Amino acid sequence: MSHEPSPFQLLPGAGGSPVLLHVPHSSRIVPEGVRDGIVLDDVALDAELDHITDSHTADLAARASAGCAVTPWRFVNGLSRLVVDPERFPDDREEMLAAGMGAVYTRTTHRERLRPPGADPEPLLDRYFHPYARAMTAAVDERLAATGRAVVIDVHSYPATALPYELRGAGPRPPVCLGTDGFHTPPGFLARAEAAFAGFGGTGLNSPFPGTYVPLKHYGTDRRVGALMIEIRRDLYMTEPGGPAGPGLDALATALATLVDGLMDV
Repeated sequence: MSHEPSPFQLLPGAGGSPVLLHVPHSSRIVPEGVRDGIVLDDVALDAELDHITDSHTADLAARASAGCAVTPWRFVNGLSRLVVDPERFPDDREEMLAAGMGAVYTRTTHRERLRPPGADPEPLLDRYFHPYARAMTAAVDERLAATGRAVVIDVHSYPATALPYELRGAGPRPPVCLGTDGFHTPPGFLARAEAAFAGFGGTGLNSPFPGTYVPLKHYGTDRRVGALMIEIRRDLYMTEPGGPAGPGLDALATALATLVDGLMDV
């Protein structure tokens, strides 16, 4: 009998840290019951995981945490985003529905079919998406209660060459893309991030991927919750697609740790 891995994990940091490093897309794990609902054969699924997974970002967050003066908290998705994508809106507000990539994907990165026509997303939302959202909301609430604020830093990566599913694939692809939100990203966050990642060839804003992740309970209403998305172009630290990490990972972890420490007093 197979044992399903934990869908997500909250790794404790220092009691006085408001920072949550959120790592939603680092896993390649697709549980057997979910695998049965995906139409790709094993070779095609493995190739899709190479393209869609933000490989090594959980390791990046772990290394950064170890280098921080005050250890941040980490919330890490233990399952592939092909199960559910916890960062999507679970309804018609989600712009990626146009590409077949809402909370439950129906298309691949190359816009090919991933799930059968008419597949019901609700069982996956109920089993995986909603519990994840509740746990992430609770984690943010705990930081608010402990420190009076919460800072969510999303840790992502993206391919050097645009994939067909991208809505903004024709735009700039800087070494480090900083995703912001007009309500939840104060100017001080952005300045610290631009300084921390200045040594990698430049940063850009909201291209190719815009926005930040904030739990819906707090989104657009609670200014005590700050948020910033870090999108690292994969050629900085790994062999694409889906290959091993290289020496760039340590330098990026140091930069991320510098950012986390810098946000303690912003």
